[in-house]
Amino acid sequence: MTRIPEKDRDILEQAMYLPMLLTILERDRIIIDNAGFKLKEPYLQLIEETIKAVQRDLKETRLAMRKGQMKVEQVARDEAFTMFLFIYKGFEEQHNYFNPRIRNKVQELMEYYLFKRYNNKEKANN
Repeated sequence: MTRIPEKDRDILEQAMYLPMLLTILERDRIIIDNAGFKLKEPYLQLIEETIKAVQRDLKETRLAMRKGQMKVEQVARDEAFTMFLFIYKGFEEQHNYFNPRIRNKVQELMEYYLFKRYNNKEKANN
């Protein structure tokens, strides 16, 4: 049983997933930059803007963690699971995450930052 409220657990999970997403985007940027695209600049601009958006959200997440006295650390990893230590207001909890679940969540976030966040802005403006 966890002592961490769902809202704060979501913040801790963002602190896990967003750095992973940034790593993937950075690698993809290098691959696209070195690839033989005729017009690679639009792809690079899309990735750059996405990286900036993720970095802004990660900054907000880290501020919320500091205010809420929260930390997250990766403790262990094997083929199937990754264990994280959540430190919440002096309490420590270990949580195991199934690696395919992590991959799926990072993919979901990538889809959001690349496409869906623009749809949300359009809906808000209408």
